[in-house]
Amino acid sequence: MSGPILREGRNCGRRARADRVAFLVDGAAYFAAFRAAALRAQRSITILGWDIHSRMRLVPGEPEDGLPAELGPFLNALLDRNRRLCVRILIWDFAMIYAVEREVLPLLNREWTRHRRLLFRMDSVHPLGASHHQKIVVVDDKLAFCGGIDLTMRRWDDTEHRPLDPRRIDPEGVPYAPFHDVQAMVDGAAARALGEVAAERWRRATGRAPARVRASGDPWPPGLAPDLVDAEVAISRTEPGWRDVRERCEIRCLWEDAIAAARESIYIEQQYFTAANVAEAVAARLAEPNGPDILVVLPRVAHGWLEKTVLADQQARTIRKLRAADRYDRLRFYYPVLPGDAPEDERWVRVHSKVLVVDDRLVRVGSSNTSNRSMGVDTECDLAIEAEDDRIRAGIAAFRNRLLAEHLGRSLAEVSAAIAAEGRLVAAIERLDGGPRGFRPIDDELPEDPLQLHRDAAPEANPFDPERPIRPDRFLDDFLPEAPKATRLSRSIAASFTYIALALGLVGAWVFTPLKEVVTTDLVLESFAAIRSSPLAPFAVALGFTAGGLVLVPVTFLIASTTVAFGPVLGFCYAVLGVVCSGTVSFLIGRGIGRDLVRRLAGRQLARISTRLARSGIVAVAVVRMLPIAPFTLVNMVAGAMRVRYRDFLVGTIIGMIPGLLAMTILGLSVERILRGGGWGGAALLFAAIAATGAVGWAAQRWIAPARPLPVPGK
Repeated sequence: MSGPILREGRNCGRRARADRVAFLVDGAAYFAAFRAAALRAQRSITILGWDIHSRMRLVPGEPEDGLPAELGPFLNALLDRNRRLCVRILIWDFAMIYAVEREVLPLLNREWTRHRRLLFRMDSVHPLGASHHQKIVVVDDKLAFCGGIDLTMRRWDDTEHRPLDPRRIDPEGVPYAPFHDVQAMVDGAAARALGEVAAERWRRATGRAPARVRASGDPWPPGLAPDLVDAEVAISRTEPGWRDVRERCEIRCLWEDAIAAARESIYIEQQYFTAANVAEAVAARLAEPNGPDILVVLPRVAHGWLEKTVLADQQARTIRKLRAADRYDRLRFYYPVLPGDAPEDERWVRVHSKVLVVDDRLVRVGSSNTSNRSMGVDTECDLAIEAEDDRIRAGIAAFRNRLLAEHLGRSLAEVSAAIAAEGRLVAAIERLDGGPRGFRPIDDELPEDPLQLHRDAAPEANPFDPERPIRPDRFLDDFLPEAPKATRLSRSIAASFTYIALALGLVGAWVFTPLKEVVTTDLVLESFAAIRSSPLAPFAVALGFTAGGLVLVPVTFLIASTTVAFGPVLGFCYAVLGVVCSGTVSFLIGRGIGRDLVRRLAGRQLARISTRLARSGIVAVAVVRMLPIAPFTLVNMVAGAMRVRYRDFLVGTIIGMIPGLLAMTILGLSVERILRGGGWGGAALLFAAIAATGAVGWAAQRWIAPARPLPVPGK
């Protein structure tokens, strides 16, 4: 690729000059710089993040400035001290699946609510399945930070990454392993441009544009020398097309263009490596006899439990594929290791940085991972600088060599000399490596795939790392490619609603006709009391659900009946027990009688989705449960016949049945209240149950309604 790499309108949204640029390597450097800049803030501090934690410590030990070490108290102390200062915090309104890794109920946290000039908001304005992943801080529109580090727990570490460092503990006092990340800091016009990015995101999330500020001071941390001066900074973003937001795929294009432009070397630090477009771009360069050396630094394994579950297999397949394409031995996948006799888990560094350095020509630091999500789904922001002259080239090379020196336990001079002597990046690394601190090859053995997301080598079926925002119709296409049409679903929903209306009609007939003289309220309630008090009640429920399922009694009727008999709490628990028992029995029957017979029994409708049901595991089972595609028992039998793993079947069934269980519990509770003479309260609950049922049906149909096609990148 000839000519400049950075091009506005393609791989960056805008460019602006920075008087100073600093690359802050590891959390200790970033948090100290942030604290120093915040202390000098006059009017405004804006924080955008994927996560935040009020009790994360910006510095270990006691701060010299006399203010609190923890983030929340520190910001509130600044507000107390400066009556003109306003702090805005905007983080992703995260999915509950991440709740165990985050601060509990941040909107109710005292540190985020006790000061009227601290505005804390959570951003949910994004497509289904997306997240806001930018990590930006702007101080007075004069200084800005952008990179991979959130102001949250378990991010602090210094460049030594000492195993068992007593300073490396979370807010609960629990130690965590060595952690590596990078944040960029810019000032001047580049900082103002990032301020505009932050202001626009705040406006979208809250509906109000923040007031622009005028400040006279210089928040640049005193004594911190810049790595580059007078450099043009490009801002590249990923923004999924949604509502009135135009799709931006600048980061996707930047990765592809930068890799294509490399002449001698490509250096990458990343948290994941699963992006299909990046893998294709790397494979194309590996096919060239005289292509660049490519060095990718990753963590040894994924960080969190979710990432280990849903991305490890995809990454291992990508690495294995690229290693097979490395005909000229120019590709390396490494993770950093540390010296000492500490436990093994403490002797490798958790790489969380998102860095790309191409030759000594271009450097990119930002929030985007080399994952499909970061290329088209999550909201991301990266900064890139392309060399205009020799001084910028020297600064870019020095930054890359500084990172290598940290990982190899060498000096910057040693790394620079080795690269100059060898002429090739891989050869220089292998010359310097081999000590107790250095690199080790990433293992590409395929891990266990508990969600069956990559069975049959189909990484495109992974809903946790999609290349485009999840559209309900596309979601069904991926996991249930021949699911029923909307008109057929409408009939199924209407049929389900008819069953409910019929049950309510029977209750009404009992209340308003002479039938209530024959089957009295007292008799019915006494029967319920007898059932509740029986020690055999759980067995009776399990048997009733199982027998009812085998004769195709609607499971919704069984759930509502159980709630009437046992009350809302115990009834819900017993309904779950009944669903599991009935589902297990029909699942085993399906496994026993085989695919052909089950397909004939189930008909063409379920026969079409059976293959994907088997391959997609938990996800497909849950989707089938949420939508009235087929009777409960037939789905169970198909799942058994298609050899769906029982664990996937069970977990998917429970997840998918929860909305229906809750709706039927409300319905059963309303019937019970009517039987007990609940008056307007019972009638109101009954109305709520009917409205909820109708809403679920309407939402289900809207969910799968055809959507407009997504715009094509570059158009």
